[in-house]
Amino acid sequence: MIFWSFSFIWFKVANKTFHPITIVFIRLLFSVIIMTTFLLITRNYMKIKKTDRKLFMMLALFEPFFYFLGESFGLTYVSATVCSVLISTIPVFAAIGARLIFKEKLKAINYAGIVTSFIGVLVFIFNTDGSISLNIKGLGLLTLAVLSAVGYNLTLSRLVGTYSPVYIVNVQNLLGAILFLPLFLIFDFKHFISTPFTFDMFRPIIELSIFASLRRFYSLRLLSKKYGNYKGKCFFKLHSSIHGDLFILPDRR
Repeated sequence: MIFWSFSFIWFKVANKTFHPITIVFIRLLFSVIIMTTFLLITRNYMKIKKTDRKLFMMLALFEPFFYFLGESFGLTYVSATVCSVLISTIPVFAAIGARLIFKEKLKAINYAGIVTSFIGVLVFIFNTDGSISLNIKGLGLLTLAVLSAVGYNLTLSRLVGTYSPVYIVNVQNLLGAILFLPLFLIFDFKHFISTPFTFDMFRPIIELSIFASLRRFYSLRLLSKKYGNYKGKCFFKLHSSIHGDLFILPDRR
């Protein structure tokens, strides 16, 4: 949860030097190298069933591909705090999807929490005169991220229990890196190679790879497996409450 909170800040810092697609691609590449090394050392590689190959591809398309496209480019239009608040609506839509598709039972207090959270987000988005206080492009891109996360969560539930959390993370990040490679080569490669490299420039991306991507996704797998789709997402929704942008980044776009 804490790692997820600060992922918005690390992205903002990295975005001062690199473009969004570059950040996501390098982030995924680093995480794949780390997790593949771990799986090779522990000999925990698994064989994917033919019937699950489509699910893994769907998983990678939803997240990291579409999710990171929406979140990364959305962060270029809105502040990290605004982004975290909008992303916090994921449990609202995930609960609806889990209820309709998987018939997960929710208590009255769960529904009350969903409604309260959604109202809070609406209050944050709209001005007193009813106009939208956010950048429309940013809002649209972050909506894409939210819907992608919901699709990811529903797809994930069909894989958890069959494959280990570490293996699922590694496969989805590997497929995600492959999906982002053409975009990186077409749009960002020239800018990337023309940028003078220093360790401080890569530090936030390394932090995103190790702490945000690996620990966040691995923890979410365990929570979804133990508590179900909705409750796992709701726990991670708390990241907006402890979001470090309130203390570090002053921008409020």
